[in-house]
Amino acid sequence: MINTYKSLNNSNYDCIIPVSGGKDSYYQVHIATSVFKLKPLLVTYHGNNYTPDGTCNLERMRSVFNVDHLIFRPSEEVLISLNRAGFYEMGDMNWHAHVGIYTYPAIIAVKFKIPLMIWGEHGRTEVGGMYSLNDYIEMTAKYVREHAARGFSYKDFVGFKYNLADTDLLWLKYPSDDELFDLDIRGIHLNNFFEWKPNENTELMIKLYGWKASTMSFDRTYRNFSNLDDMHENGAHDYLKFIKFGYGRCTDHASKDIRSGHITRDEGIELVRQYDAVRPSDLDRWLQYVSITEDEWDRHCDTLRDPRVWWIQDGMWYKDNLWGRPSHYGKVTNQLVVDKFKKLGRFS
Repeated sequence: MINTYKSLNNSNYDCIIPVSGGKDSYYQVHIATSVFKLKPLLVTYHGNNYTPDGTCNLERMRSVFNVDHLIFRPSEEVLISLNRAGFYEMGDMNWHAHVGIYTYPAIIAVKFKIPLMIWGEHGRTEVGGMYSLNDYIEMTAKYVREHAARGFSYKDFVGFKYNLADTDLLWLKYPSDDELFDLDIRGIHLNNFFEWKPNENTELMIKLYGWKASTMSFDRTYRNFSNLDDMHENGAHDYLKFIKFGYGRCTDHASKDIRSGHITRDEGIELVRQYDAVRPSDLDRWLQYVSITEDEWDRHCDTLRDPRVWWIQDGMWYKDNLWGRPSHYGKVTNQLVVDKFKKLGRFS
């Protein structure tokens, strides 16, 4: 397959590699350059909230791999508006990033006529979901629309509500079907061909290329080598997931490490008890970034709670836990939600 897409007569790049500068990005470029001897164009969607260590890793890629690297940084004002819009419309302030990391590389693939994109892991296969590794899932426009974009489009945010114009979001317009078919644009995932071992791969990237894990600990997980491209991904963004569904990033990381044999299930449960419900310190920074008060945050977050997980008791939010007893996690602040949970029988 690689030989089919490799540029003839060295007239173009052999592939595009979408990268964030993380451990997986380094591994993707390592496989492409060291194993298959390809000449890639690295493409980065920059969501404006990199950690210092994440920035360092990203900027070093061009030199340690001796490759060309295109970094796209949308307007800060537009990104702030999209943070706010994502929070209010779907409870995900990083919607712009989930879509941007897929859309912008596809735009560049069309513009530069580079038909092959090489991604790292397909998360919904590795973590568990509707597909298995036997399906050899590829990145498609359908996948971007239904999964990354949650069924939303950039058009949903154009207008006076968030002060965004169509021309502000040119980089969120996925190429047309005709453009994709004409060039046979294809996005493959390396985890379909190589066993995906994030812990071992991280150690290898540190050894070979000097990749750096976070020098700062995270409030909501014990891992220090994941999601360095957004200071809120492990924090405020993941806190929203806990508020909605009752579990967080630590549960994700512990589950992977249990399956890989790095920790026991009992150790994982103890880590979840320690980290999953923590209010992250970066939430203060994000609230100031988008000009939302914590009271507004709390009231809207109440509307996002899944009644299959949460119930209201004595004015507090309760849920069951792995360690065998329900616990409360914050006060209820939105009366409309109280009425909803009463009707559902999730109130006492």
